[in-house]
Amino acid sequence: MASNPVLRGFEKTGRPGVNQTAPAGPVVPPAPSAGQLNEWYAQPAFGQEAPGLKAAAPSRYLTLDDVITRTMLLIGTVLVAAAIAWFAPESTRTPLLLIGFIGGFGLGLYIAFTGRANAGTTVVYSVFEGLALGAISKVFNDQFNGIVVQAVTGTIMVAGGVLIVYKTGAVRVTPKFTKIVFAATLGVLGLIIVNGLASIFVSGGLGLRGGGNSNIGLAIAFSLLCIVIAAANLIVDFDMVEQSVRRGVDEKYGWYLSFGILVTLVWLYLEILRLLSYFAGGSRN
Repeated sequence: MASNPVLRGFEKTGRPGVNQTAPAGPVVPPAPSAGQLNEWYAQPAFGQEAPGLKAAAPSRYLTLDDVITRTMLLIGTVLVAAAIAWFAPESTRTPLLLIGFIGGFGLGLYIAFTGRANAGTTVVYSVFEGLALGAISKVFNDQFNGIVVQAVTGTIMVAGGVLIVYKTGAVRVTPKFTKIVFAATLGVLGLIIVNGLASIFVSGGLGLRGGGNSNIGLAIAFSLLCIVIAAANLIVDFDMVEQSVRRGVDEKYGWYLSFGILVTLVWLYLEILRLLSYFAGGSRN
């Protein structure tokens, strides 16, 4: 089971929503059978059809370059959309935030639960995320000048450190590790939801997101916990990509993996941004 709720289902098969036992050790793409070779050879040229035969050629296998390229495309789309929201007139900031949040939340749930990730859905999701992040970041930066640059730098450093830790084998991604990270992720997300609901009736809610100087210590500790869990999710995300490439999954699932990495990076950025705001706010007192 993958720790990132977006990517669980790929842990064992490379296909969302399918639960099978994964083969142990390195796995290479399976060699085509004699029947498959005969079928491919007998297929007509492009644009022609033959009775009883598939006209489309078989999909190619996923490569690491596929995931890297698509992840960079999604991140670039987020940055462009965020810049639009950042430089938009102040009167449009709230509408852009609502459009981005509602659109991103709805489309994100659709992709996560159906597994139907492709170029269209993931790029549109990135646009929604960018609009929301741009509006949120502008609000934080207006209150604490320069905090967004610090948060972006921190996100890059944490992501880079996580990649080094994963590639050096300092942390082994075992089934037990993924289960712990998955449970921790659900736990903190549940606390965030409960805290948000509680804040409707009580100022500051449970105190997990500030709400006064008396709760600042708890808020800092909770943000640090979220950052650690987000970083652990990123380790599992990297492992999911590597295992999917080794197992020879269809290249189209690269969009789903890139989408999962983007979700983790956005969460990591927001938690770092919030953590820095606590320290910036405290330094002004």
